[in-house]
Amino acid sequence: MRLRTPLALLGAAVLVLVGPPLLTTGSGSESGTQIPGLRLMVPNSPGGGYDITARTAARNAEDAGLTHSVEVFNLPGAGGTVGLSRLVSEHGNGKLAMSMGLGVVGAVRSNDAPKTLGDTTPIARLTEEQDVVVVGKDSPYRTIDDLIAAWKENPGKLPVGGGSSPGGPDHLAPMLMARASGIPPKQVNYIPFDGGGELLASILGGKVAFGVSGVGEYLDQITSGELRLLAVTGPERVAGLDAPTLREAGYDVDFTNWRGIVAPPGLTEAERGKLVRLVEELHDSKEWRESLERNGWDDAFLTGEKFGAFLDAEDKRVVSVLKELGL
Repeated sequence: MRLRTPLALLGAAVLVLVGPPLLTTGSGSESGTQIPGLRLMVPNSPGGGYDITARTAARNAEDAGLTHSVEVFNLPGAGGTVGLSRLVSEHGNGKLAMSMGLGVVGAVRSNDAPKTLGDTTPIARLTEEQDVVVVGKDSPYRTIDDLIAAWKENPGKLPVGGGSSPGGPDHLAPMLMARASGIPPKQVNYIPFDGGGELLASILGGKVAFGVSGVGEYLDQITSGELRLLAVTGPERVAGLDAPTLREAGYDVDFTNWRGIVAPPGLTEAERGKLVRLVEELHDSKEWRESLERNGWDDAFLTGEKFGAFLDAEDKRVVSVLKELGL
């Protein structure tokens, strides 16, 4: 079943990306994308997918001259719902946005959060990417079949780590893997981490038998040999990486993750429009296109009301999949 939806640790918990003041009328000023004092919240720890996406987007927007002095800051907790609650409380704040994705959709459900994505102003879905199934370089598991065979023998003794709360992508992917392998999902020993950055240390330290996270988060570690890539979860192999898809390996799983941006409720049409125009011009920039290719992200651009309808559909789909898996 596929949910069609949307690196190393990248700095401290708060990072201010500052570009030079615009002394001439560049593309950003002409199109009205400049938002002085814009802040971009990351609702998990540094090094995770939301963090990488937010910092990449902010840097690309500045390099393209679309805006400047964007502050990217981290507010982790409860799978992203702490950040979500903060965002919703900033009613009418047109200078705040939040990087998010499928993980927040799941965390709202698993944490029974009082605030939901329906309380936000949808801005855009940016990317879609596959998850990767990885082990440390010293792991005894050299292929996905090796791992699955050992997992089937004793599911509870092979903990799997993911960078999202139950209901998020890094939780759903191994649960779908388990079901496809004949392992009851309720027997899976899933250990959640607040983003891929926290998960990485546990994979490298052998505290989990294997990990599941976004391809862009661990591309550097896979390339350097710190992590061994066993499989990817999407419909096709990832260019430049030597690993089969789960379906190619004989496991009926086809799964992708996505990421996007939402803003506080109560924005004026002008404020919402300015944020949408900013991400539209970011999407069209060569800087962003280069980042998509470099991080192994697929373009999944969707804005405004269409993105809002997508969020509602994803919420229903997560609930359906969790019920289907008996979770």
